[in-house]
Amino acid sequence: MKLAAGINFDANGLAQSINAMQMDMDIMGIFGENIVGFDKVGYQRKEAVISSFAEYIGPNALSHSVDNQVGRLVLTQRPLDIALSEKGYFQVLNKDGSIELTRDGRFKINKNGELLTQNEQKVLSTGGAPIVLPVLPESLDKITIGLDGKIGVFDAQTRGLVPAGRIGIVNEEGAYIGSNCIRQGYVESSNVSLEKEYMEIANYKRSFEANRQMFKMQNSKLSSAISRLSQV
Repeated sequence: MKLAAGINFDANGLAQSINAMQMDMDIMGIFGENIVGFDKVGYQRKEAVISSFAEYIGPNALSHSVDNQVGRLVLTQRPLDIALSEKGYFQVLNKDGSIELTRDGRFKINKNGELLTQNEQKVLSTGGAPIVLPVLPESLDKITIGLDGKIGVFDAQTRGLVPAGRIGIVNEEGAYIGSNCIRQGYVESSNVSLEKEYMEIANYKRSFEANRQMFKMQNSKLSSAISRLSQV
């Protein structure tokens, strides 16, 4: 900013303080989202990523990455609860035809024998087609899911196990993973550590307060300079 009296004042300090405060708030928002996701099945924590020249471009320098480490496995003993003990994702089909990746393995079946998520999304097989059980079991205990994702249903009439496809596990790029990582009767809790999230938030709260004090000091000096010039 250039004052009429011929005194040049560099406003970058004020702008940088504002950018830094906004950045701190956005980063605390990411950690706050992780805290909210602590109790969500299959939730993967987000990590703040700050690019170069953040002091000049402000919040636009902030993005986030996903921590794909495996969370805690919790035993439920429900036959259609499935957890992945390694990195990877289930593929599910939305009603609009789009495919979504998830680690939330709380599944159910409808009256047509379709394997669904809690949000009514269709679970896809290794062939990319929705999984449909050939027979409806008398109880969910008659459904077996192997470590490799192969599904079997006990048929009361034939007294035998009928194959019902194989659950497709993919990586972040959507490529299939041939791995024995499926655990029937478990769900995966989030991979969030509350202690770590609260410690990170505390650090950025201190950073925000320091930038706020710097902004107040710079603003006070600017106001004082303008006041003195007005008296000339």
